[in-house]
Amino acid sequence: MFGIEHYWFFLLSGIMLNITPGADTMYILGRSISQGKKAGIMSVLGISSGSLLHTLLASLGLSIILAKSIVAFNIVKYVGAAYLIYLGIKAILATSDKFDLDKAKTDNMLKIYLQGMITNLLNPKVALFFLAFLPQFVNTNSNYGPLPFLLLGLTFIATGTIWCFMLAICSALATKKFRDNSKQLTLLNRLAGILFIGLGLKLVSTKLS
Repeated sequence: MFGIEHYWFFLLSGIMLNITPGADTMYILGRSISQGKKAGIMSVLGISSGSLLHTLLASLGLSIILAKSIVAFNIVKYVGAAYLIYLGIKAILATSDKFDLDKAKTDNMLKIYLQGMITNLLNPKVALFFLAFLPQFVNTNSNYGPLPFLLLGLTFIATGTIWCFMLAICSALATKKFRDNSKQLTLLNRLAGILFIGLGLKLVSTKLS
């Protein structure tokens, strides 16, 4: 089908990978727990958009630059880590009223969406994942060009987005009472900030294998 092999095995493998906790999952949980359902949902949409761009780059063969160039890999890695650490410090220093997203304006929601997309795009591990995973299910004799890569990527993103929506909504509902208390909300924001910094430091330790 469109140059794709073993699609149903790919679907099952993709779902198993999606439900395995990773950096994107932790980022979404951090946003949802500290800032609520709307922030969590916008983070999911941002990360999914980033994954879509990664899929497009992989299908066009551009992601291979990161796999072949240690310089390009490190540049993306360090910029991504610095951005996560910046978001973490910002969350720790911010007051609780700045994170009252039930009353948030549209521009704040857009900012959260863009932050989610940028953190995903600046993670070279995501690019290498798409570059390594998708080709395993594409017929080497396919004449469909980038189409099978796009279809596989869209499938993976769709299942991942559904799962992340569930995580965002459930975690936000479970911690709503804590966010209703200003002191506890400040603590949640600081914990989320520490989580983001931890993700940034972990990204720094990533090596091109």
